[in-house]
Amino acid sequence: MELYLAGVILKPKGLAGEVKVEPVTDFPESFLSRKEYYAGRSADAVDRLTVHKASLGGGFAWVFFDGIDTREKAEALAGVHLYVDEDQLLPQPENRAYIHELIGLKVLDRNRNEVGTVTDILAMPAHEVYEVEVGKRKILIPAIEEFVEEISVRDKFMVVPRFDEFL
Repeated sequence: MELYLAGVILKPKGLAGEVKVEPVTDFPESFLSRKEYYAGRSADAVDRLTVHKASLGGGFAWVFFDGIDTREKAEALAGVHLYVDEDQLLPQPENRAYIHELIGLKVLDRNRNEVGTVTDILAMPAHEVYEVEVGKRKILIPAIEEFVEEISVRDKFMVVPRFDEFL
């Protein structure tokens, strides 16, 4: 089963087991309706956690999980990642994509020749950048319209007309 990161538990709040969660999603409001997460320090070793109650505030989710009813139990969850499976992902609005949908896209130049493959998306202060593998090298391409003309998740490609400027 493929799991996708939804948030990271940061620390406990109070004495009753509530935890502060940093959402890693474009849909933080999903924390209000989602009833279950896969929780673990990595996606390879997870346990299910059932949400008892959740709220949003200050850019964070504040969550009570069933069975986590003391500060000590909540402290043990600090640093744990919260995952969802693909069935729980919310549909993206038009012209948006999940990171896992972009990784593996073929990169095409202005003549539509394949020149590389997207291997990662990195968050930078100004904007995200695509890490593109070209042979044995990796180059970074800003994820902005000035450089990326077209992306087709369905057809698994992106067009970078000025690709040669990054070599």
